Amino acid sequence: MIDLHSHSTASDGTFTPRELVKYAAEKKLKVLALTDHDTTDGLMEAQQEAKVQGITFVPGIEINIAWPTGEFHLLGLGLKKVSQELKDTIEFLKDGRIQRNVQMIEKLRQEGIDITLEELQQRFNANTLGRPHFAQLLVEKGIVKVRQQAFDQFFAKGRPCFVDREGASLTDAVKAIKSSGGIPVQAHPLSMYVSWGKLEDKIIEIQQSGVQGLEAWHPGARVAEAERLEEMAHKLGMIATAGSDFHGVKVRADRHIGETSGAKKIDDRFWEEELKPALLRIHGDDDLTFTD
Repeated sequence: MIDLHSHSTASDGTFTPRELVKYAAEKKLKVLALTDHDTTDGLMEAQQEAKVQGITFVPGIEINIAWPTGEFHLLGLGLKKVSQELKDTIEFLKDGRIQRNVQMIEKLRQEGIDITLEELQQRFNANTLGRPHFAQLLVEKGIVKVRQQAFDQFFAKGRPCFVDREGASLTDAVKAIKSSGGIPVQAHPLSMYVSWGKLEDKIIEIQQSGVQGLEAWHPGARVAEAERLEEMAHKLGMIATAGSDFHGVKVRADRHIGETSGAKKIDDRFWEEELKPALLRIHGDDDLTFTD
């Protein structure tokens, strides 16, 4: 059992990088990728713990991409370092998040809720603060009972405190990942909200930008959809990956580490037959050591 998509407190997960790896070991995972949103801050800590636990660690990132429809996230899997291009991309997205958070705070104040950026930063020791952190703070203040209520009432698209997030250009993000030794893989492609009739043409367009893989298996897809995406990936000469998009045991009840679409255990083949051979072709060996 493996998992090629997970999050820690370096972005919006609830486990620290070290705790996440320990938890993966408890669940008998052989391979784990840490793919925090727009940051590589947790990779060294997770890598160190993975060595202790005997888990193959895949250093990664999940980058928010500017896209006209739905949501587009790009995974970078197998990073060897943080290139200048990736540093620039992360800094651009970090600045955008700060501006977004300031705007969300102003909107919350208009709703009669007093929250400051300093309060948010002190409560959550993460460089990529976003809506999940706002939602948790509202729970702790007693304004809502659960985090999902905060999204439903304030932060979902169309609600009073929603602010669009700035994204990187796909071309820049692909270059940033490749220059850092990683493989660009489109995360949960159905979140683009493109119809099946148009999806293959859109994936071909994305592939031509340098994206090399599709996360075919994700809890947000039905099993039949995941099978169709995997078939599409192979038809187009792309690798297919699978992940849980795990954020923590108390976050998203439908997401469990090592499990994907249809609550299926993630098969080793997504590592042994898909991602690992692709990384070997790039690096020439199976050394996945990440250097900060």
